[in-house]
Amino acid sequence: METSISLGGERIHTAVVMFVLLGITDEKELQVILFPVFLGIYLVTLFWNLSLVILIRMDSQLHTPMYFFLSVLSSIDVCYSSSISPRMLSDFFKDEKTISFISCATQYFAASWMGQTECCLLAAMAIDRYMAIGKPLQYSAIMTPGLCQRMVTGAIGTGFICSLIETIPAFQMHYCGPNVIQHFFCNISKIIILSCSSSFITQMILFLAILFVGFGSFLVILLSYGFITVSILKMSSLKGSLKAFNTCASHLTVVILYYVPVFFVYMHPHSRYSEKQDKVLSIFYIIMTPMLNPLIYSLRNKEIKEALKRILKRTAHFPQ
Repeated sequence: METSISLGGERIHTAVVMFVLLGITDEKELQVILFPVFLGIYLVTLFWNLSLVILIRMDSQLHTPMYFFLSVLSSIDVCYSSSISPRMLSDFFKDEKTISFISCATQYFAASWMGQTECCLLAAMAIDRYMAIGKPLQYSAIMTPGLCQRMVTGAIGTGFICSLIETIPAFQMHYCGPNVIQHFFCNISKIIILSCSSSFITQMILFLAILFVGFGSFLVILLSYGFITVSILKMSSLKGSLKAFNTCASHLTVVILYYVPVFFVYMHPHSRYSEKQDKVLSIFYIIMTPMLNPLIYSLRNKEIKEALKRILKRTAHFPQ
């Protein structure tokens, strides 16, 4: 939707005040199938992540740097998924999936903030794993609660600033139509191509943000795992090497599940198939990954299982 005025019978377009989201699919039969699926995924995401946060807070034996970072990751995943999923679910019932200019900017800012914060947090978690494996004797002295809190604050602050730097110029550009976004949420790469003004500066800002946060955090992760690999190879005990590797397996899985689709979406060349590919990959890293993260960390983690048993035992013996 756009505002317009008429001068001497000539219609002059001014500014877009509404965008139209195409959604995941326009096939009614498929929408009927997908709605309960995505609703279930969102509810499971909320349940697992919030349960993990509560469990870590309640059990004192989980008050360690690794689980502190994990509780923050779960909180971010809840916010990340909630910035997109509720709107996406409500759009299943709409023939015209309109979103106001301000709401679109807010949605992108929130999703970008959480996404970039997650990148930084995964890098912080990789550093924590290196300290635990490479410097076990100094680990407690180095990874103090104060340092962990500063690392989390830095991750959240970096995500906030970078998201703000991306959002402001993108939504200050002039949009005079068309106003159809080829996606199920306000994806900035799909929005700026609709602008009537030059998008070069905004595209450069977006590229630099991806380079700084995306590749920067990924480089930190690669370096950390390089040092971790060297430390594991130096271990004389096979049992110790396997135990060290197991402590990293969950984090490494989460990193792969998150970064692979993100890099593919933002770095692959455009083609006539790219719209469908982008939607599928975006569904994976925005909707699926937040649901899978707590499962990946919980299913093979003995400490979390033992903590859950302690909490259930305490609850069972709690006086009525």
